[in-house]
Amino acid sequence: MGLFDPSTQRRTENVSSVLLLPAAEVLPACAEGGLDGLADTLEQLSRRCGKKRPTLGEMLLRDAEQLKTGVIPDGMDRYLSAVYPGTSSGLDYLPPDAAIFLCETRRIDERIHGMLTQSKQDAEVLMEAGYLAGEYAKLYLTAEEFYAALAEFPVVMANSLPTSRYPLRPRGILNMNVRQLSSYGGSLETAAQDLEQYRKGGYGVLALCGTDSRVRNLHTLLEDRGIPAALSLRGDSVPAAGQVLIALGTLSAGCEWPYLKLAVLTEGQLTVGTGRALRQGRRYGASDSGDGSGAADSAAGGDRAAGRSGKRQKATNRQKLKSYADLSPGDLVVHEHHGIGRFVKMLRMPVDGVVKDYIQISYAGGDLLYVPATQLDQVSKYIGSAGGGDESAPARLNKLGGTDWTKQKSRARKAVQDLAKGLTKLYAERLRLPGFAFSPDSPWQREFEDAFPYEETEDQLKAVAEIKEDMERPRPMDRLLCGDVGYGKTEVALRAVMKCVLDGKQAAILVPTTVLAQQHYATAVARFQNFPVKIETLSRFTSPKESARILNAARLGGLDVLIGTHRLLSKNMEFRNLGLLIIDEEQRFGVTHKERLKQMSRQVDVLTLSATPIPRTLNMALSGLRDMSTIEEPPQGRQPVQTYVVEHDWGLIADALRRELDRGGQVY
Repeated sequence: MGLFDPSTQRRTENVSSVLLLPAAEVLPACAEGGLDGLADTLEQLSRRCGKKRPTLGEMLLRDAEQLKTGVIPDGMDRYLSAVYPGTSSGLDYLPPDAAIFLCETRRIDERIHGMLTQSKQDAEVLMEAGYLAGEYAKLYLTAEEFYAALAEFPVVMANSLPTSRYPLRPRGILNMNVRQLSSYGGSLETAAQDLEQYRKGGYGVLALCGTDSRVRNLHTLLEDRGIPAALSLRGDSVPAAGQVLIALGTLSAGCEWPYLKLAVLTEGQLTVGTGRALRQGRRYGASDSGDGSGAADSAAGGDRAAGRSGKRQKATNRQKLKSYADLSPGDLVVHEHHGIGRFVKMLRMPVDGVVKDYIQISYAGGDLLYVPATQLDQVSKYIGSAGGGDESAPARLNKLGGTDWTKQKSRARKAVQDLAKGLTKLYAERLRLPGFAFSPDSPWQREFEDAFPYEETEDQLKAVAEIKEDMERPRPMDRLLCGDVGYGKTEVALRAVMKCVLDGKQAAILVPTTVLAQQHYATAVARFQNFPVKIETLSRFTSPKESARILNAARLGGLDVLIGTHRLLSKNMEFRNLGLLIIDEEQRFGVTHKERLKQMSRQVDVLTLSATPIPRTLNMALSGLRDMSTIEEPPQGRQPVQTYVVEHDWGLIADALRRELDRGGQVY
């Protein structure tokens, strides 16, 4: 075993033993009398309240029995006050001479009262449901008890004043004059002038960078401008007066402390933002030719053919049944040999002296078919329209003994074959036709990637390198990027977008839902905020007026990146110079949906993102028809997903929502 530096992922020192503390709020063994003492207390309470509240009594008795066998029940937080009676709290673990610093006491006071109110509401819900005994509903100190416990320590208030609701008498009041520093817009010359002024004024300057390589890069940039700087790769040093120190660390913004004569600058202030200054005269040196309009025109016929094939294929849309529970009277079903019918009911009938279970299906003309339960695998639930492709048309049932079903199956087989031939031809043509060879990485590309606020994983860097290599080849890219949710696929895709935009091409990101479109739009705007990249989003929430403006901008080249849902597949969607198509959650799109845009732009690089690729896509990747990159390494600090299957409980749901929002997370 050994200690390691999380920033470098390298071992720093070997250790022979490790003390692991229990990861729990409540330690039942700490109760008076240990586990047996706590079990006796719960049994006594169970006998007192069992008659009036049987659910609570049963829970208390069950938990007591587990404690006596040495098993710690789940949810021991509800016995917090039984294990730690009185007014004990975390302050009891502090040494008596510990100084406590309080910042913004008014906000602390508001937070205390808000948390106590929320705790009271949660306790009431749990008591009503029988999960919490009222005797143990006190889970926190009251505000008065907390203030009284604080008064035993030397207290220093920062940026605060005593209030009537805050009855503390602090040992001292510290007013700190701190101001946030603005960005230098990527101008190192301006930053260098300020750094020199700080040094002459006797300030210590701390410049924070996220990784070792960025620390060294910034050190080189400052040395080139005549500013001496020291390095602290361990991030545990403080700059001396008149010294510039570059260290590992991250902050959202820089700040200046005049009283301490300390200035803290961030990497983003010093190196990000040159794009705005260079916006004029940009347009990336791209010519107006090669906008792909010819390819779009030539693909129109193929697109219509694919659409007809898709409509014919709807005749066989169905879903396998797992049990009778999947059916409701009136549902359309498909029998493997007899075609489309309507489920009537389930019944039991005697046949040859044996009673068996059957499902009754009605067909055109009033004919009935009885299918025994042993042949349920031959029946599927029907999905889609039966009106020849018109989804609004009524369902058309087949006739028992007729030839309609045989003809439908033949047409469906032919449609599948036609679609397969079309796809094979499309991929062969994409390999044969020349594509656009994107330029090698430019300084802007490196600046964009260095602005990423997190440490990339090895898998991310490998995927980025593979995608860039494909984009720089003179043939259309068709790569599948696989990775679990939260593994960094979006950042890899945005780096490909930046490479595309820097060569004067447009990029399109196709997503299945409006929520995902808005999420990608917000992420892209944040990542490109310091670069002259025009980004738009198109979905069902976009007004007709805005849609017309965006479509016109895409056609005339007035935007660089367009993020949208199925609206990107509309017939009036045209790009002036599309260079990259990114398809996210590709399993949520139909075959004709995904291939349509490819047919309209046959020489466009395509990147598909998915956590769960469909078998067809995965088979094409594994067989070599498509290239594949995988991200298997989770980012540093990513928390594993925990899944619970429980009965519906509004109190439990409310508690889960509050916990997630309190930690700054999101809820869907």
